Amino acid sequence: MSDSTRREVLIGCLAGGLVATFRVTDASATPEQMRSAIRQVVGTAQVRKGRVELDVPPLVENGNTVSLVVSVDSPMTQADYVKSIHVFNEKNPQPNVIGVHLGPRAGKAKISTRFRLADTQTVTAIAEMSDGSFWSGSAEMIVTMAACVETF
Repeated sequence: MSDSTRREVLIGCLAGGLVATFRVTDASATPEQMRSAIRQVVGTAQVRKGRVELDVPPLVENGNTVSLVVSVDSPMTQADYVKSIHVFNEKNPQPNVIGVHLGPRAGKAKISTRFRLADTQTVTAIAEMSDGSFWSGSAEMIVTMAACVETF
């Protein structure tokens, strides 16, 4: 049996306590988490299909940088415009990709960005209209080499 100093025992207890407080979890969202994230945006409102179009490549060779264009059918007038566009995915570490707020002076209800895809999955865009209605569009994207994968 070895003689441990009080300092060694204290450091050992602290290290053990820190290790015990960390929990390893999966670093990807699930379809249920995506639905929950959508509910946080729309609340209890009904989301109708249509008016939202996603322009994405159906087959992605490398998920590290994927182009995404979302456009919404709207006249963008003072009386009828898109208030916001939100994009969600079902398998990335976070289900929320982007949220953009617009107004009638935007001219077009269209956004463009690049994002990462961790795996083959469905990407969904939700548009909130000035009348309080929500519209959606989705696209299935096949990823041959997922983002966040390192090989040595």
